[in-house]
Amino acid sequence: MGLALVERFLLEGAKIGVIDRDEARVAALRDKFGHDIEAVVGDVTAWADNAGAVAQIVSRFGKLDTFIANAGVFDNFQAFHSFDTRHLATAFDELFAVNVKASLLGTKAALPELVKNRGSVIFTISNAGFYPGGGGVLYTASKHALVGVVRQLAHECAPIVRVNAVAPGGMRTNLTGLTATGTDKETPNQVANFEEMLEAITPLAIAPKPWDYSGPYVLLASRENAAPMTGVVINTDGGFGVRGIMSVRGGGSS
Repeated sequence: MGLALVERFLLEGAKIGVIDRDEARVAALRDKFGHDIEAVVGDVTAWADNAGAVAQIVSRFGKLDTFIANAGVFDNFQAFHSFDTRHLATAFDELFAVNVKASLLGTKAALPELVKNRGSVIFTISNAGFYPGGGGVLYTASKHALVGVVRQLAHECAPIVRVNAVAPGGMRTNLTGLTATGTDKETPNQVANFEEMLEAITPLAIAPKPWDYSGPYVLLASRENAAPMTGVVINTDGGFGVRGIMSVRGGGSS
């Protein structure tokens, strides 16, 4: 998802700053996008790295208009009853550190610059922020938590900074699992027949790619097009909220 957002915002004419813990990915971003991107190696769960990244990006481009909290890890649908009690606490801490704490730290680091420019914050949530079954209990809890974060921060930051979110559905990505459960090398990219599964369970019968989710982020970042919007979560999940009881979709009558 992150790479698709970089590509989409560059297409829209933006200058981009990115923080990533992987030195190879950072180098690849620099090589691919050149002067239009400031890519920083850092740990999103560490305050100093967030603050340093914001300072470096502002030094490079002069200002910060939008902060997107997009970092995440997955629990690979692990059911609560299947957790080894030796790993539950560490898995919780690992997942919430990335999915919730990192978003708060990044927002805190970016906020002074966003206030200067009457900017905005955009969180990446998930269909798991609204419905069961979009992940295991840890992932689902973290995404529900972010819905609360968006609403509270939108309240606190008004009227200067807008705070919104996008809640994508499933897609092939490099979203990794957890070190605590030994799934940190597993990603949705490795799942066989992933597209067929998505098409079967979504009312729109589609299997979106990361790029397909990028439009709402551009909308929310726009002062012109999203001026009245704060505390909003745009669901882009293929219609999970309108799945039928007797059938996934109604069939498309006219």
